[in-house]
Amino acid sequence: MILVTGATGLVGSHLIQTLTTAGKPVKALYRKSIPQIPGADRVTWIQADILDVVALETAMQGVTHVYHCAAIVSFSPKQKAALHQTNIEGTANVVNACLTAGVQKLLFVSSVAALGRIRESGMVDESMNWSEETSNSEYGKTKFLAEMEVWRGIGEGLQAVMINPVIILGAGDWNKGSSEIFHSAYNEFPWYTSGMSGFVDVLDVVKAAVLLMEAPVSGQRFIISGENRYYRDIFTMIAKGFGKKPPHRKVTPLLAEIVWRLEAIKGWITGKDPLLTKETAHTAQAVVRFDNSKLLKQFPDFQYTPLEESIQRICGELAKKHNLI
Repeated sequence: MILVTGATGLVGSHLIQTLTTAGKPVKALYRKSIPQIPGADRVTWIQADILDVVALETAMQGVTHVYHCAAIVSFSPKQKAALHQTNIEGTANVVNACLTAGVQKLLFVSSVAALGRIRESGMVDESMNWSEETSNSEYGKTKFLAEMEVWRGIGEGLQAVMINPVIILGAGDWNKGSSEIFHSAYNEFPWYTSGMSGFVDVLDVVKAAVLLMEAPVSGQRFIISGENRYYRDIFTMIAKGFGKKPPHRKVTPLLAEIVWRLEAIKGWITGKDPLLTKETAHTAQAVVRFDNSKLLKQFPDFQYTPLEESIQRICGELAKKHNLI
């Protein structure tokens, strides 16, 4: 029996679809209402929050494998307390519940933010960790500390493996998270930066997660990254996928510094999260490359989907979802 946390998120929802299509028995947690996602009718839904220890331990009964995908992804300073509570305390609760229930294996969906991704001098690999010098992200700090909880569980006898995806491309909620870049490109957002990062198809993240769960691998972490590409290239491909005008105005470092400060003032006045923060402004300017070789050495037959192919598919899925055709 498999338990999935964060089933409504980008990775969790695609994971649910993959597991149910394969005929796996799946439990999944929900907080308010059962999500309308593919495969939902074949899932045993349990109303529980990872911050509710009693409900979580009850949900874990009879479970043999856990995919922990639940997290808050935010770069807003106002979300600091929520980030720490859900990402760190929530993960500690999941680890403890796994140990109590005698779960055979846990797969934790972490992030490359936990590795300290601002490293322009060389490739980022799995040996690296978050530090004040290598990351400007509170989110990254919470994912690193969440990994520490998983390592604690491993030290106490839990079989567990962690994945560190880069920016995930998929047809999720395009009003938040990484899927928001599709919305921005559709709206012909004119600005681009000189930054570079890793990008990966959500289906490849799910495929890697399932492979690692089913393989005799524990006590390791794996970067999940299809390709290192400039943000401008990705935005241009997405814009073309929608038949829209690609970005054409470059954001200089000085302009980025001005804009995030203006956004902070606007957010303070309106009470809404700013579109750009100090953290995201700096990240968007950084040229960061990720080493994806560890997973490919572990699974020589694994192949990442070319990003051009992924983006075309995702643009089609979003166009259908939002009646853009």
